[in-house]
Amino acid sequence: MTGLLGALLPAVPLVAGLVGLLLPPSPRGATTGQDSARRAAIGLGVAGAAGALLIAVVLLVRVGQPVETSTTWVDLGGLRVTLGVRLDGAAALVAVAVAAVALAVQVYSVGYLKRGPHDDVEVDHRYPPYAAQISLFTAAMLLVVVAGDLIMLLVGWEVMGLCSYLLIAHDRRLPEAPAAAMKAFLVTRVGDVGFLLGIAVLGVSAGSFRIADVLAHDHSAGLLTTACLLLLAGVAGKSAQFPLHTWLPDAMAGPTPVSALIHAATMVAAGVYAVTRLYPLFERAPTALAVLGVMAAVTLLLGALAATAQDDLKRVLAWSTVSQIGYMTGALAVGSPTAALFHLLSHAAFKALLFLAAGAVIHAVGTTLMSRMGGLRATMPVTFWCTAVGLGALAGVPPLSGFWSKDGVLAAAEAAALDGAGPAPAWVGWLVWLAGLAGVAVTAWYATRLLLRAFLGETRMPLVHPHDPPALMRWPVLLLAVPAALLGLAAFLPPFTDRLAVDEGELVHLGPALLLPLALLALGAGLAWAGWRRDRAADPARALGPLGPLFAAGFRLDDVQRALVVRPVVALARAARAVDESVVDGAVEGTARGARGLGGALAGLHRAALPRAVAGVLAGALLIGLAAVLIGGAA
Repeated sequence: MTGLLGALLPAVPLVAGLVGLLLPPSPRGATTGQDSARRAAIGLGVAGAAGALLIAVVLLVRVGQPVETSTTWVDLGGLRVTLGVRLDGAAALVAVAVAAVALAVQVYSVGYLKRGPHDDVEVDHRYPPYAAQISLFTAAMLLVVVAGDLIMLLVGWEVMGLCSYLLIAHDRRLPEAPAAAMKAFLVTRVGDVGFLLGIAVLGVSAGSFRIADVLAHDHSAGLLTTACLLLLAGVAGKSAQFPLHTWLPDAMAGPTPVSALIHAATMVAAGVYAVTRLYPLFERAPTALAVLGVMAAVTLLLGALAATAQDDLKRVLAWSTVSQIGYMTGALAVGSPTAALFHLLSHAAFKALLFLAAGAVIHAVGTTLMSRMGGLRATMPVTFWCTAVGLGALAGVPPLSGFWSKDGVLAAAEAAALDGAGPAPAWVGWLVWLAGLAGVAVTAWYATRLLLRAFLGETRMPLVHPHDPPALMRWPVLLLAVPAALLGLAAFLPPFTDRLAVDEGELVHLGPALLLPLALLALGAGLAWAGWRRDRAADPARALGPLGPLFAAGFRLDDVQRALVVRPVVALARAARAVDESVVDGAVEGTARGARGLGGALAGLHRAALPRAVAGVLAGALLIGLAAVLIGGAA
């Protein structure tokens, strides 16, 4: 029964998505009351997400010990590919988070993707494929969660990449959307090449792609390190980790609900979850964990510092995702997959909340720029308090969820640094711990700045009359505020910790070590508040001085990527095109022209006048006769 439910978990939104793709687009200019295709798409999308959430909750209640079912699908000369599911408590928790965020996004999108605030206004005519793609995106992530075979996991992994491309490019009115979608697709494909090769190496070594067989096999040290490093390339791409993180801030060109789904429960979470799924392999490859630790520390600080100088509300949240995923990968590097999963779950709650609250603000004021906002607390009180909860959880304000989960990461890194705990070298623990502590202060600073610039101070929108969103947008935000505030308290409950399989110590560490991150939190928030108090009309980011433009540009790593990768590849493509057109096509076309010219010359000879033709025939006959006589005489 449990295996059947595990199979149904991705199947329900998959069916909803495939049926939704068959719906025609909404007629242009249609209103919500006239659009039957949109109503059908809403029903399918919401039903698929709600069904997945119901199944995930049932699995969470039923699953205790790990459960696995599989059947051989293909046997390629002893190399087996299986169909089946692998379920445990952690998978059930992640499935609940994915399905809950997907349901919130489907409901929220009903109100968000309109041309106006009322039910009798024009709607987005591409809503049916949008809702179907959300369902397929959800199904792909759930397949990654429950997959019992690496090939099945790879299928879900790749379908997510395709869905992200389609959803980021959804709004064709934005000129930057297609470019952002293509960038996300290509950058993640670079990492996916390594991910595919890593899966191939492990499958060939174990003689099977079944995850249980791969984990149980005795791989050689060199092969295991190579495979794990290749897998980390895919993790860097999907989870937006340095140096393949550059696609994520640009992906903000997509609709805000899509951003919530990508950042909170799918795509960027997939890489972290895949490593936790295969963590016994990484424990036996300390070199790979050391690389992961360096990648995590750099990404954590890079994302946090870049967020400090952004004026675009969504880009602040995007860079914060880059930084927070760095905390998760840092926890994996120091040997604590449970801390990584705990932060993944709390991050899913507060980041979905923040993006949907940001969408409410954008929907109300018509801009994403904080420099054009201000004073929204009075006119949007519900949105303000929900955003405050989300930002508090992001910064790690006790007792909100992010405080407990981030503390788990920092405690694991501290133990690895001071006590040598964990499979990686001690210096990896020091690197992750110090980067994590610095990230606490920087995160508190930019979270406080966002709240002050958008919601407090004087209004900078004299012609705009913002208000809290309508019910379909308001209720998902309110409901997500509950786990963003309270999920951390679940760390004290045995049913939660048992499902996360906590075995390396307590998930929550209460003690004097908490004072340091709390002091850094107060320092970062206090500096932002002090800068704002001096001049409420000014941006606290002015304190960054000449570093501001550098941070705002993400340390210009896009320019580096463009110079080292994009331009050489484009130049090579142009050279290949020139060779193809001038040499290959030239040879083919030249041969054709030569044959045509020779044929034309022969045709000209055949078109000779009658007297000359008769003379030619007689001369030829004479020459043939002479040749026959001479040959006969010689014989």
